[in-house]
Amino acid sequence: MPLVTSTEMFKKAYEGHYAVGAFNVNNMEIIQGIVAAAQQEKSPLILQVSAGARKYANHIYLMKLVEAAIEDTGLPICLHLDHGEDFAICKACIDGGFTSVMIDGSKHPFEENIEMTRRVVEYAHERGVVVEAELGRLAGVEDAVKVNTKDATYTDPDQAVEFVERTGCDSLAIAIGTSHGAYKFKGKPELDFARLEKITNMLPGYPLVLHGASTVIPSFVEECNKYGGKLDGAQGVPEDMLLQAGKFGVCKINIDTDLRLAMTASIRKHLVENPGDFDPRQYLKPARQAIQDMVAHKMRDVLNSSNRL
Repeated sequence: MPLVTSTEMFKKAYEGHYAVGAFNVNNMEIIQGIVAAAQQEKSPLILQVSAGARKYANHIYLMKLVEAAIEDTGLPICLHLDHGEDFAICKACIDGGFTSVMIDGSKHPFEENIEMTRRVVEYAHERGVVVEAELGRLAGVEDAVKVNTKDATYTDPDQAVEFVERTGCDSLAIAIGTSHGAYKFKGKPELDFARLEKITNMLPGYPLVLHGASTVIPSFVEECNKYGGKLDGAQGVPEDMLLQAGKFGVCKINIDTDLRLAMTASIRKHLVENPGDFDPRQYLKPARQAIQDMVAHKMRDVLNSSNRL
């Protein structure tokens, strides 16, 4: 089975009131753990690659790893570019075999964001690739995305409708209070569900996307800290909030930080408890299993996407 786009996934997710998980990948073990979870849960799946991941692992290596995952499992996988900052990187990924790209023009003025997005949409649609765009700015840090809290802005519902109509983008990432990285909230976590519901009602049937939606699972933070980490105050989006978002037109939920924490907590624990181990396979094997277990939990209990294939 070749790579697929997210079009049919999102249609089913919208109608079924669940969300498809989009998991960031950087290496073989992360891909294997995610794909094994999708097999286990019979869940639709999006693997996404950031600009940082492309620099780290190289485009062709990531492509071949994803192709191997498809050949090994037969799963319908969508391969997505996360936070493409300009036309050039979107074009490179489209030409290089990705089936979905995100053009993130959210840091630019409204009209410039529209112009950038429309250009990518035209190029992508001619080649059978779908496009995600972003309106509104999430706070936080993740790879090359760095936005101060004071610069974060929530998505305006009226602008969202105009943006979708004028660009023709296939899905839209909105800002309702989530943020990138492991330190999403200082106080009580809050998402603007009234804003989300309004945007959903104004764009009926249209797939919305939540970025910065890792939960920063407390047990992983505790384990990292127990074995030498320094993640005091890390806090994410509560899982019940994400489950609720899937009922309001959110068809794609991005998860990256929880993957990093699951892997790092497992590796830290293993190396402290087994100081004589030096073969990477000895600590990467349990780390891969930690990824699988966490992703399966997300699919089953948070995204509500299990048994949807």
